[in-house]
Amino acid sequence: MSGIWTKIDGKWRAASSRDFEREKELHDLVEENIGMLPLAGSPRLFVLGREVQLGSGYADLLAVEASGRPVIAEVKLARSSEAKRAIVAQVISYAAFLQGFDVESLAKGPLSKSLSDREQDSILGMVMTQDQEDEIDSDTFETSLQEYLTNGMFRLVLIMDDSSEELERVIAYLDSVTKQSLTIDLITFRIYYVNGTEVAMPQRISPDLSLTSDSVSGLSTKRASKARKSDGPDAFIASFSDIEGEIREVFNQLVDWAIEIEKIQGVNLYTATGVNKSRFTLLPRLATENAGLITIWNDNKKPYISFWRGVFERRAPNSIEAVEKAAGLKIGHGNVVNEISSALLDALKSAYLEATKS
Repeated sequence: MSGIWTKIDGKWRAASSRDFEREKELHDLVEENIGMLPLAGSPRLFVLGREVQLGSGYADLLAVEASGRPVIAEVKLARSSEAKRAIVAQVISYAAFLQGFDVESLAKGPLSKSLSDREQDSILGMVMTQDQEDEIDSDTFETSLQEYLTNGMFRLVLIMDDSSEELERVIAYLDSVTKQSLTIDLITFRIYYVNGTEVAMPQRISPDLSLTSDSVSGLSTKRASKARKSDGPDAFIASFSDIEGEIREVFNQLVDWAIEIEKIQGVNLYTATGVNKSRFTLLPRLATENAGLITIWNDNKKPYISFWRGVFERRAPNSIEAVEKAAGLKIGHGNVVNEISSALLDALKSAYLEATKS
């Protein structure tokens, strides 16, 4: 029996679980915590739109990987065998509709509302506002995205509260015969009670086939390259070791602040080297969702901070006003501040304290 087991009075017992009362509950859980999805290859997803019209239906979630591969996700409760079959038909119909689109038509058509809501005029621009680790290669992203669209090469993600042998057999079959075009992930979610707290447990059910990588599909593996991430600030410190003067002092101030933030329970500190190896990021991440309120940058020897409004709204909404006042600007999705003051760093520390208590 799978699930979560807890030790009570010296004996291991299965934790009790509950059903999702409404499909919207599961839908909201996934939308707000897309990083929870245990996908094959563990790619980071960048959200392009929610409830995106693709043909006669609306895809629950349209996203893209750093490589440019589009991701279509559909959420459904498994109330009946009919519902389980319907989710397969839905997501494949969305993929069929999306194949052959050019990037500009996708932006002006299905994604026009999402772009307008984010005050962006291109898909690349919207993705860059979510890129905390400098994973996106801005020189090749749109070309790669176009190749995936032209060839109908997508990742399809089916998210349910329960599965069945029949559904798993269908997914395994489709995954094996379409391995050069599609990667199909079947994810189930259960909610468990542990010591009075609800715990969400996502599980990837479909087979993790290594043959679904870009090297098999024929697309350049260069476009699938990821930012290299390491624990702690050492790699970031090394990236500005040859800098002196006032700029060096700013870098030192930012690193000292980040090391202090890492001492807060629930915060982890990483360094990421960008795909172009000329930009380095220091990432104070909230452990519960593997995302940060800010990213600290060394962009070709220039220090600055970028803000991630979505994380602020979820985890530190009461700190937004103070941070905006100290920064002298409105917190957005990836916008930056170059003037680093002690008041700003103090406000950001308070925001991380709020975020770890929420």
